[in-house]
Amino acid sequence: MWYAALVRFIRRRLVLGIIFASSLTYCIVSLWREGGSRNMAYQDIMIERKPFVWRTLQEHNDTLDNIVCRNSVQGKIFIVDDRGYVCKRTHMNKNGCCDPDAESTKRYGCDSCKENHCCVIYEFCVSCCLDPGKRDMLELVLSKLSAEENVLFRSLSDDYELCLTKCRTSSHSVQHENSYKDPTHKHCFGDEPTGTRSPD
Repeated sequence: MWYAALVRFIRRRLVLGIIFASSLTYCIVSLWREGGSRNMAYQDIMIERKPFVWRTLQEHNDTLDNIVCRNSVQGKIFIVDDRGYVCKRTHMNKNGCCDPDAESTKRYGCDSCKENHCCVIYEFCVSCCLDPGKRDMLELVLSKLSAEENVLFRSLSDDYELCLTKCRTSSHSVQHENSYKDPTHKHCFGDEPTGTRSPD
């Protein structure tokens, strides 16, 4: 009797083991084939770079009556427009531009930024980055992009989009991929910052 029970037990385990091994093999083979076809698809896709425009100071200064500005939108207190002005949200005109005559408005304001181009306030990071005098540094930053960053930055069309993106997604402001080097000055637009962390 015990022999029959043992045989039934082994048969159940054997059948379950065969089913499990077959399923696992099928999954591995399917994933391997899918992964191979994905790699082929990625290799075939060519990301076309938009023509990049470095706007001049004159273009930043254009103040036509019908001008409409792009701005950073999300700031609770400050916004920054595409002409390099940073202002309080209450000093934004209906056309999306900061009012240049308002007391709080600054152009190319670097008020919350350190010399390493890392800032406390996102909008000041973007405004400081838009200064035409920083073009050489930004070109250097673009030339040093990794392959992954290059995919992200290929979709940008001008210096304003570059500064918005760079201040928001700088790999130079994080360490170990999950914490900031400097939790206060975490918006960076320059080359790799130095001295962002005080010695322990």
